[in-house]
Amino acid sequence: MSRLIVISNRVSVASAAGAAGAQGGLAVALKSALREHRGIWFGWSGQETPEFTGHLDMQRNDGVTTATIDLEPQDIDEYYNGYANRTLWPLFHYRIDLTEYDRNFGEGYERVNERFATSVLPLIEPDDLVWVHDYHLLPLGSMLRAKGVNNRMGLFLHTPWPPTRLLTSLPMHERLVASMLEYDVIGFQTTEWLESFLHYVQKEMGLKVGLDNSILYKGRRVLARAFPIGIDYAEFTEAAQSEEAKEAHDRLKLSVHGSKILIGVDRLDYSKGLGERFSGFGRFLADNPDLAESAVLLQIAPPSRGDVASYQQIREDLERKTGHINGAHADVAFVPIRYVNRGFPRAQLAGFYRAADIGLVTPLRDGMNLVAKEYVAAQDPENPGVLILSQFAGAAMQLKDALLVNPHSVEHVSETIKLALEMPLAQRRKRHEKLLVSVRDDDVVRWREDFVNTLQGKGKTTQPQHQAA
Repeated sequence: MSRLIVISNRVSVASAAGAAGAQGGLAVALKSALREHRGIWFGWSGQETPEFTGHLDMQRNDGVTTATIDLEPQDIDEYYNGYANRTLWPLFHYRIDLTEYDRNFGEGYERVNERFATSVLPLIEPDDLVWVHDYHLLPLGSMLRAKGVNNRMGLFLHTPWPPTRLLTSLPMHERLVASMLEYDVIGFQTTEWLESFLHYVQKEMGLKVGLDNSILYKGRRVLARAFPIGIDYAEFTEAAQSEEAKEAHDRLKLSVHGSKILIGVDRLDYSKGLGERFSGFGRFLADNPDLAESAVLLQIAPPSRGDVASYQQIREDLERKTGHINGAHADVAFVPIRYVNRGFPRAQLAGFYRAADIGLVTPLRDGMNLVAKEYVAAQDPENPGVLILSQFAGAAMQLKDALLVNPHSVEHVSETIKLALEMPLAQRRKRHEKLLVSVRDDDVVRWREDFVNTLQGKGKTTQPQHQAA
């Protein structure tokens, strides 16, 4: 069996894999694959070094081998805080108004990708499969090809892919996409992002797309496919049944004194629509004074990317909006919004989800959104809560029995909250049963097996044919 070399911007060192998994998708998704394929997980340690040396810190714990490098402050500023998070991230989430184009950012991005390529090269053996993750490392495959790597290589993008008209605002956009075509398999979260990518390569590069969504490029066949990511259903449901989860559930229930609970769990990011969510909840409180003291919104929002100005601004805006809404609707024994700027262990989150009558998942744009799936998995099937989900989250294409909402419309959010709170038990059960089938069957194990099998040439190769716009 071929080894699997996973490459991502950050690496969850195996001894801390459980903690990393509490924060989201990638670590949970890849642990079992790395064990099964006796693989290596390579990437940045998250640490700074005064001068880049390329030194590899190799560790093996819990059956997973990791290899990490440290980066210089200039690398972090230009590659990570710069091109990745001030250029590509906002552009890929349709926020061209926040997208910054800086030549130094682009140079830093290519420099760090070259450093990744040089550092990981000695670890790659001839029969290894190479699986690269996300927007930080789009050109890495082409750099490895230039160094003589002929292995099967795949790229999976965890973010949306923007429409062609937005992408063409990026300087040297064709060079970036051309570098991606050095991979053998390019994976997207949804067919929408896949369609956008295929539209670009046809319209801007004049390339042919086959019936199986393969792209002919420089005599090679590159397969582009949608691989919807899921949660580790077995692991998460086990966590939801733990004593830690039950204690978290009881603690939250007791604290609201019989009020209905709405929950949001999001990284503090403008793509998550937190300001719009708070405004929608505030409108609900104003429009339904008879219900205003019977509903509490718990918003858990761990801060991220604090060195980027737009992230500092969103935190200030949310704190101001929270104060305004609470000031207008709170009572001596009641506060409608509980806004918490820290993360919680996975089991505790599962308990909070189970306690919540509504999962409020309303990003403005999201590649998938696993919180929506975790909320469904955590529910009591006899008395499940209601998932309110943004129509612009990738998960909306799978979770069609959620209450889909336009997060830009405060009226729609307000009306949907009221609808969810008044939904009869029989209807809640029916919706939950259908949602659970998708969450259970399309889990992270199926996702990674599908991608790895496709990379090996064993997976399905047909999806709905792309229709050129």
